Amino acid sequence: MATSRSKRWSGKKETLTTVFLKDVMQQMVTYGDRVQFGQTAIDLKPTYRVINSSDKKMAFDGNHHLLHPKDDEFSDASISGFYTLEQIRAAIVAGGFRSTSGTRVTRTSSGGARAVRGTTLKSKAADLIDAEKYQYFKANSSTMPEDIRTYSDEISGLMKAGMSAEQAFNDVIARYF
Repeated sequence: MATSRSKRWSGKKETLTTVFLKDVMQQMVTYGDRVQFGQTAIDLKPTYRVINSSDKKMAFDGNHHLLHPKDDEFSDASISGFYTLEQIRAAIVAGGFRSTSGTRVTRTSSGGARAVRGTTLKSKAADLIDAEKYQYFKANSSTMPEDIRTYSDEISGLMKAGMSAEQAFNDVIARYF
């Protein structure tokens, strides 16, 4: 039986998870503002290289450890285009690079087809942010000011801009309390 699963990353940006992208973003914040993903390792995750404004490159393996690539490891045939820090942040907020908006067709038990409207990336991102914000609030509510709830929209806005829930809450607390 043939299967499409392999241990090698497929090269499709849609398969990159938000957890992986958050770690990539952390390396980008430290080392440079652009990234390229490569199909160089036999791994579920791609290797990648972060490039700074001086075009200096730092390579990382799929586990975000520093990598010393071979000469041909990041050749044009095995590497993606450039992604900016803003594009990576937007992908994280959207739940990854995958696009789930639009309409898909499903089959009913009687063999007929029906259209099912997909969720939009914007609503999916908002749901993820609200869930992360709620979990952080629930875990830390005893140490927060009583009126922190009045700044909920501002905290969400900061999280949409790429801050974690902890960073967003701390920013609002520092400014208003």
